Amino acid sequence: MGRRAASRSERLGGVAVQGMTVVQGVTVALATTVALGCGGGQQTPKEASDARTLEGLAVDDRSRCEFQGREDRDVRETSAPNSVVSNVRRVYGFVGTGEERRRVLLCREVDTNLDGVKDVVRTYTEDGEKLSEVADSDYDGRVDTWITFAAGRVHKAEFDRDGDGKADEVRHYVGGRLSRVQRDTNGDGRPDVFEVYSAGRLERIGVDVNHDGSVDRWDRDEARVREEEAREEETREKETERGGGDQRATSGSD
Repeated sequence: MGRRAASRSERLGGVAVQGMTVVQGVTVALATTVALGCGGGQQTPKEASDARTLEGLAVDDRSRCEFQGREDRDVRETSAPNSVVSNVRRVYGFVGTGEERRRVLLCREVDTNLDGVKDVVRTYTEDGEKLSEVADSDYDGRVDTWITFAAGRVHKAEFDRDGDGKADEVRHYVGGRLSRVQRDTNGDGRPDVFEVYSAGRLERIGVDVNHDGSVDRWDRDEARVREEEAREEETREKETERGGGDQRATSGSD
């Protein structure tokens, strides 16, 4: 496939990695295309294709955006300052008729390690909202990350950690915040580790020890438990003090 860059680390969880912006609550991969796409000159698809004949670059960029052979698509290619070829492609479509007709971004794909192959692809709705994203995070030519959005926020993120083409970690989000995580640690196709989050913070972990499909043990965040107990105790004390004050005020009025 040409030159390989070092594999990127975890894309979700608040860590910045090359070519991607990772998320806990989640801003995802293509945010960095703003930096990659700015400042570079624009090329036509033909010019970009001709440029890819340079030694060490893939001739087929493995595009996943739908535009080839379609007259209703407008394609724009841009390049990063340190790239000799275009590495960002934006595909636009047209919606509406007459004066209401407008051009909208439908797909954007990026070659983040500059080897000539697009490895991050994001799609959009006709209203401009993020719809889905797939990525080859270790540059081995196979998609290993799938992200779906709802109302412009990450709704679910799936990861293939062992390279078998199937997701073995699934992260669920509510309102853009991490809610729960399921992991398949033994590769049998069923999750055996379950993480539950509250307000984006880990609350407890369930483990299916014998892999029979049922959680055998729940481990709680003891520090968080103590914090919650302290807050509850403080609330009870305030309510008691407030109740005593009300009682004294009533006695005084009698």
